[in-house]
Amino acid sequence: MGNRFEFRPYIRPFRQPLKTHYGEWRDRAGILLRLTADDERVGYGEIAPVPWFGSETLEQALEWCQRLPTELPPDTIPAISNSLPACQFGFESAWEAMSTEMNQPQLPLSALLPAGAAALSAWKPLWKAGYRTFKWKIAVATPLQELKWFECLKQLLPVDAKLRLDANGGLTLEQATEWLEACDRNTVEYLEQPLPPHQFQDLLNLQASFATTLALDESVATLQQLQQCYEQGWRSVVVVKPAIAGSPAQLRQFCQTYLIDAVFSSVFETAIGRQAGLRLAAELGNRARAVGYGTTHWFEHDLQKFDALWQTL
Repeated sequence: MGNRFEFRPYIRPFRQPLKTHYGEWRDRAGILLRLTADDERVGYGEIAPVPWFGSETLEQALEWCQRLPTELPPDTIPAISNSLPACQFGFESAWEAMSTEMNQPQLPLSALLPAGAAALSAWKPLWKAGYRTFKWKIAVATPLQELKWFECLKQLLPVDAKLRLDANGGLTLEQATEWLEACDRNTVEYLEQPLPPHQFQDLLNLQASFATTLALDESVATLQQLQQCYEQGWRSVVVVKPAIAGSPAQLRQFCQTYLIDAVFSSVFETAIGRQAGLRLAAELGNRARAVGYGTTHWFEHDLQKFDALWQTL
């Protein structure tokens, strides 16, 4: 007998649109999964695609779920294609949750600030809430304006606060150089993905030319991309988004084989996907760095109980 399979799509509006180099993101849509064993053990999983990062689309994920029988044969999950990395994560996480006691690891979190001038005041309540690491999206306004905001933000933040900058691949080589010069003067934890993935050699050259650490994000969105970048010589920070990276088992194998400086990060999933991601972060990530899961303040409601979350759909 297989496991009983159910799925429910969801849409969660952001409190305010999330502005990045890709534009405005207004709603987070995904799919929650539930597997039930013969002995009534339940495992929840989540499919939270980000197609502009290279995952499947929500429509492709829904099509996959709709094709599956309500009783899943045991060989279904290992057979999910690498072209469906968010599905791989969701189904494998649900299967693991069914056979393992799932605890929420307590890790230091990095809080995501709003882009632009709003960051200059948004950090304060987050600091009071206990966050000590902040991430700020750049390549949204003009570099001249953002560099001015950056200088102000650095002056406002307490000295023991850590700041990460994320360009989402939206800078030119000239702009990236200008930003790295400013970062070297002001101290940031790292500058994330200043150039698009196809400029990999330029990214390697920039990392060798400045004191500020560079991190890859879009370049390592899936496990296959992570492996390729490692093979091509990347040894600096990698931002791993487990919800779109693919198979947790294969990701675990890679991270345990190679010593990588990995920061695990959210894709604005619900508590179900977040718990699965945080478990991997606790097991495989660099414990000296805050994980990128400080995102719950971007939503009005953030139900923590999985059964309650399931029942809302």
